Order: sequence, then C-alpha cells, then structure tokens
Amino acid sequence: MKVAELCSKFPYEVVNGSDQTEVTEVVYDSRKVTEGCLFICITGAKADGHDFVEEVIAKGAKTIVIERDCFITNKETTVIKVENTRYAMAFISAAYFGHPADTLKVIGITGTKGKTTTTYLVKNILEQAGHKVGLVGTIEAIIGETHIPAKNTTPESYVLQQYFRQMVDAGCDICVMEVSSQGLMLHRSQGFTFEVGIFTNLSEDHIGPDEHKDFEEYLHCKSLLFRQCKHGIVNMDDAHYERILLGHTCDVRTIGFDGSADYQANQVQLITGKGYLGVAFDVTGRKNLSVEFHSPGRFSVYNALSAIAICDYFGVSDEQIVTALKSASVKGRIELVKVSDEFTLMIDYAHNAMALESLLETLKEYDPKRLVCLFGCGGNRSKLRRYEMGEVSGRLADFTIITSDNPRFEKPEDIIADIKTGIAKTDGKYIEIVDRREAISYAIRHGQPGDIIVLAGKGHEDYQEIEGKKYPMDERDIIADILKTM
Repeated sequence: MKVAELCSKFPYEVVNGSDQTEVTEVVYDSRKVTEGCLFICITGAKADGHDFVEEVIAKGAKTIVIERDCFITNKETTVIKVENTRYAMAFISAAYFGHPADTLKVIGITGTKGKTTTTYLVKNILEQAGHKVGLVGTIEAIIGETHIPAKNTTPESYVLQQYFRQMVDAGCDICVMEVSSQGLMLHRSQGFTFEVGIFTNLSEDHIGPDEHKDFEEYLHCKSLLFRQCKHGIVNMDDAHYERILLGHTCDVRTIGFDGSADYQANQVQLITGKGYLGVAFDVTGRKNLSVEFHSPGRFSVYNALSAIAICDYFGVSDEQIVTALKSASVKGRIELVKVSDEFTLMIDYAHNAMALESLLETLKEYDPKRLVCLFGCGGNRSKLRRYEMGEVSGRLADFTIITSDNPRFEKPEDIIADIKTGIAKTDGKYIEIVDRREAISYAIRHGQPGDIIVLAGKGHEDYQEIEGKKYPMDERDIIADILKTM
C-alpha cells in the first residue's frame, strides 16, 4: 500500500521523498519497527516518538509521519508532516486494515458511569436477537470466543482498527464499545463513523494532571462523540445533556424519567428475591413494554433504558429485549452471587468514594436488615481516597469489613490504618481482617437473614497485586471454595 492511499482522508505535506512510497507495515512503537514500515511519531505522556526518528530509520523505517520538524540525516526517507499525528494515525490505521468499521455497525457509549454495564447489556440483547457482536471496553475486548484484557477503556486507534478487522474476519456484524473522554481527546475513535452514539451521564471525574485540565474540557471531549455518529441517544435527565449536544451532527433520541423523553421509565419498583435484588419498570414512548432487570437501583434503570433505545435501532423485538434483560449480568458490576436464600451478596468494582457512596445509597433503598461493606484500597495511590472511602462506608454501611485490595508496594496494614482514619469520623462499626480471603469468609459465615453484603473494589479483577507481582485471586472462586466447606 502506498503512503498516498494511507493518507488520503486528511491534509498532509510531503517534506521529503514521495507519497508513492510503498509501506509494508504501520508502526507507532519504536520497539516494533520493521523493514519498510511507516512510523508515526506519537507524543505520549512519558515519551515522544519524534525523539526516536534516527533510531527507527536505522532499523528500516522508510516513511516517517511527524507533527513537528525533525532533523533527519537520511535524505532517502519519506517524511510526511501533519497537524496532529494522533489524528492522522486513526485514519492511517483505518486504511491500513481496510476500513473494517465500514462493514461493522459500531455503537459507542460515553459517560461518567454506566458505560461498562450498558455495553454488556447491549451485547447480550443483540446476540439473543441473532447478531454476532464484538465488544471493546474497560474490562476486555471480546472477538468471537477470544477475550483480550484491556489496557485502556478505549485503545489506541491502531489497536482499535485491528480489533475491528478481527471482528469482521470473525463474522461480527456489530461492535459495541466504551468511548472514554481520553479516547475522544486523543483521537482514538477517529477514522470512522459510529452508527449509534450514546451519552449516559456526567459528573466530576478524570480531572487531573494526566487527564483533563478541568470539567469544561472533560464535558467538551464527551460531546465530540455526537459529531462522529449517525444516530445519537442522550439521557435528558442529566443536567449537562444540552451542552453535550452542542455542535452535534447526528439525529437525536432521548431517554429518561422525564415525560418528554423518547424512551421513558415509569412505575419503577424495587424487587427482591432469594439472594437477589433488582428493578421492574414500564417503558413508554417509542417503546411500550414492561421489563425486569436483576440489578438494583435507579442507575440500573438508566442502563437498561440505554440498552433498550440502542437495540430499538436494530429492530430487536420487545420479547427479545424483555427476555435478555431478565437474564443479563455484568462481571464485577453489581454482580449478584448466590450464596444463600437468606441474604444477598454482590461483587462490585466501586473503588473510589463517589462510586461507593452511590452504590451504598442505592442498596439502602432496599431496607436491608444490615448493609455490610467489605473493601480495601490500592497501594501507591492517594491517601485521600482511603480517608474518603472509610468515611463513606462508616456513614452508610451498618458494618464495615476493612481488608486488603491491591497493596502493591505498601504494607496492607498501613493502608488499613488510613481507611480507619476516615471511618473514625463516623460512628460506623467495623472489623479489620487483612487477608481478603479470610475477610470474605467472615462476611459469608456471619451473614444474617435480610443482609446485603457488598464486596467492593475488585470487581472484574481476578488477581491481587503485591510487590510488583500479580497473584491469581478471583472473588467468585473464593466464594465457591468457602461454600464447599460450609
């Protein structure tokens, strides 16, 4: 493939050589350069590809894509200058892999909360309706029977296009993916048009030195999805939804409890059963149906509404939607694990104060005899998070079991001491059990009728990180082992 073919969708300047140069491969990591490849100079948080130009040319790169001037001694090298190499990489990657997103229908979900759950719900419903669906998100990428652990919620554009290619080759006709604000800001989702884009909600998050400089930038980046999709779906109950739609180029449908929403939730009921919690509600507007979803709280209604609105674009029947929602679950996201008919136990990824507070407040609505919260905090991370999570659990839970999470290079006892500093600001009762397996065993063996027990912080993770090494530890396996001995 020639350089001109790879760069046909964006402006570029040929600084040296020719855009008729043949390209054998596209590379953006200097360690992976091959003979005859095109190397894209990406400016990252820790390294700048422009600093490795001479090195990659010596390794065999024949074409270099830059966004700032570089001194290149080899005058036979083709040099292409663009305004933004990340933006260019998205289009170059799409062309290199044969524009696979033109074959797929790609669904993009953005928002502060609900992205992961909604992607799995959509995948579940569409597959029960006969589609073959790939997934890209915070936990993993799923391509057919292959599960690839995720490094980023939205991977680099080259990796994303590679996944799309593999999905098409595996027979997928739809991809549902999480679209992070970072991914939008760094142009990872450029180079194609989303069939459907959806906005779940927005709250203060991902603001800091290595993410967004302020809330305004965070909101703006989220809004970019609606300039890159054909059809948009937004939660009109969110205070920011009108600003999210500024400059949108898609048609729009709305979800919410608001009476003017295209997909309205009405008559919401909290439901309980033997070892599970959930919600039941009616949908009116563009759809008229009654659904039951075994995931608790108001935010679960929003997740289900989002999935229903998306699947309506694909002509999924009411019966298929109702059946799929009733059986759906998402690993590590309010994941109900049956251990007893007498009390309810769940696993959730809540690993900061905001997420834990939202979860515990939701569960208190079910009026449990006791709300028991088991959690720890990660090592080599903010002490403030530990204080805040301790205070939240002490205030909202009836009983807290403080334990270890991923201690990394800190002593678990030191992390627990910080959590206790937060819990001391409340009247909350607690016990500390350093070993997480022992803590989970204690929680189950001391479960009382009517309890709701939350194992928070680990969620989908199946390991524990200690002193630079990841040890296998899946809470589901631990629970199964405990039940065998009871």
